[in-house]
Amino acid sequence: MARRPVYLPQRTGHLLVRTEMVEFQWFAGMAVSQKQKSISSLHEAAIMEGLCARPLEVSSKSMITTGIALSAFNLSGISAKSGRAFTVETAFQSSKVFDGGGPFRDLLYGSSRDAKKDQRLQESGRLQYFDYFGDRWKLEPKTAFYDWLYIKTLARNEGLVDEVRGYDAFTDIEFNPERSINCQAYSLALFKALQGRDLLVEALESKEIFLQVAGYENVSNACEDTSVQQRLI
Repeated sequence: MARRPVYLPQRTGHLLVRTEMVEFQWFAGMAVSQKQKSISSLHEAAIMEGLCARPLEVSSKSMITTGIALSAFNLSGISAKSGRAFTVETAFQSSKVFDGGGPFRDLLYGSSRDAKKDQRLQESGRLQYFDYFGDRWKLEPKTAFYDWLYIKTLARNEGLVDEVRGYDAFTDIEFNPERSINCQAYSLALFKALQGRDLLVEALESKEIFLQVAGYENVSNACEDTSVQQRLI
């Protein structure tokens, strides 16, 4: 058995996204077919618990093309300066600034996989902040920059925005809150919550407004255990 978060966008109340840890049968193995069995098990458990009616897996392992397209590795935008396409993942990795180097702008227009595995990200010391085309983001609140980047990119993909209507919960089978902080499924749930409350346009007006509207505190719902977050920074 395993436990993974299920992210539920909220149309009312203090929380924009509710996180529920759901226990389900885990199917070991690296094959996509095994991952998809685990996804089905997680979704069935979430539905059985009455948490949702139509969950969507947001990852390259999703059985639905929309879920694959919404993966940070695939969700893309167009640079206003160069006219070239980049993904959420390459934008995120190319914005990292360490005490020994960065940002590594050459990562922006390469592949998502290559950007994430670039050795400079491991060898340049401690992460200090993010620099997105001169716009600096602090490490706190913890998932704010990643969420903003994902939401801003998705908002420009009207086709995908239409396709995600009707889904009421989001998962990422690869995301383990014991080992990671940022989660594309959480970012999508936050997008849906802001959209459902008619706050999306306002939230994207500026960094400052986004942080205020999204209601960030030091602990993000994507990873609610403070002790885990301290280990991951």
